[in-house]
Amino acid sequence: MSKRIGSYPRVRVEGNGRGVVSQAGAVLLMETIRKSSLAAAMSSALAPWRKPRAVHDPGKILLDVALAVALGRDCLADVAVLRTAPEVFGPVASDPTVSRLVDTLAAAGSRALAAIRRARSEVRCRVWRLADTNAPDADGEVIVDVDGVLVLAYSDKQDAAKTWKKTFGHHPLFAFVDHGPAGSGEPVAGLLRPGNAGSNTAADHIEATRLALAQLPKKYRCGRRTLIRTDSTHTFVDWLTARGRWLSYSVGMTITEAIYAAVLLIPDSAWTPAIEPDGQVRDGAWVAELAGDVLKGWPKGIRLIVRKERPHPGAQLRFTDADGMRLTCFATNTTGSPIAALELRHRQRARAEDRVRAARDTGLRNLPLHDAAQNRIWLEIVQLALDLLAWMPMLALTGDARRWEPKRLRLRLFSAAAQLVTTSRRRFLRLARHWPWTEVITTAFERLQALPKPG
Repeated sequence: MSKRIGSYPRVRVEGNGRGVVSQAGAVLLMETIRKSSLAAAMSSALAPWRKPRAVHDPGKILLDVALAVALGRDCLADVAVLRTAPEVFGPVASDPTVSRLVDTLAAAGSRALAAIRRARSEVRCRVWRLADTNAPDADGEVIVDVDGVLVLAYSDKQDAAKTWKKTFGHHPLFAFVDHGPAGSGEPVAGLLRPGNAGSNTAADHIEATRLALAQLPKKYRCGRRTLIRTDSTHTFVDWLTARGRWLSYSVGMTITEAIYAAVLLIPDSAWTPAIEPDGQVRDGAWVAELAGDVLKGWPKGIRLIVRKERPHPGAQLRFTDADGMRLTCFATNTTGSPIAALELRHRQRARAEDRVRAARDTGLRNLPLHDAAQNRIWLEIVQLALDLLAWMPMLALTGDARRWEPKRLRLRLFSAAAQLVTTSRRRFLRLARHWPWTEVITTAFERLQALPKPG
């Protein structure tokens, strides 16, 4: 008779362990905070809201919450995950102290938001300099994607409303800097809006773009070295054109009757096959440029490019589709590039969907507070967390690891446990030798330590 073997080995559980730190991989985020000077910038920015004889620095409190959100938590009280290891994370404020700070900043309104945003902009410039060839502006251009995010609400929160998808909640508008195929992206604007806010509202896109440009180094705040990529309206394109030296733009447009009529007149010889990122021709898709009367009333220098493609099996055509082909159109002011390359560049705006998914996994699954002013502070906390999750890989990781999204970073790096050892007045975190990604963590930490100290 064979002996039965259980699926899992039996272990005994005791609660008297010492020197064990969970979430030890978070030291990568803390080292990023140190080397980027984010802690000092936030402390200085929030100094006006520090009360006399206060024990905890407001900048440190807000960064602690952002760090907890980066580790996958989704409410203010989850800062408790850091409170368990003061030897690693330092002194962490109590829940009431955290809540009072958020209420205070919410009451300060635009002053507090502006202070937080200035600090992030200042630090972003330093991080991009440190990243060098890994920075999103390494090729001399910055691409900013503007996109909406639906955030569901499960209670009657301020400004929550029925959304265009017939759900209930909010419809923030975000802007992300695209890091290209080799990296991820980082948030540069987050505009809280009611759930019934429009997807292509020009005024909101203008405000989000203003906030995004203010986050970039000064040389990218105007001129053709910054590309704004989004879906919006004629009014938004007019604003982009009128903004001093033109910004580059690639803006998805609604197919109007005039555009539809112009598409029907395009001869077959004028259609160019669409291409894929590897340069190969995309089967069943073509692009063409519109000209003539359809451009009347549009800004000088605009190019309207239309794409037609065979719909996927089972896809439902729209009234604006023609001859069984799905039609889309976008406007750009970029010259000197083939229209197929411009269409591919616009299509790569789909990477913004990855950034939206990462944001939902990083504190944006819901807005945890009731008042809109409080949730505006929460959006800034979420953006701080996303900044850290973008800056750390940019500064310390290589290869495929640079493209890991937040869930994978948490599973492989941040969730690693370690033994805390103190010797000769120095603290060491000893990661498990058998953990598959221990070498990734230690190598990344060495890269961060090798960066110059903030001046």
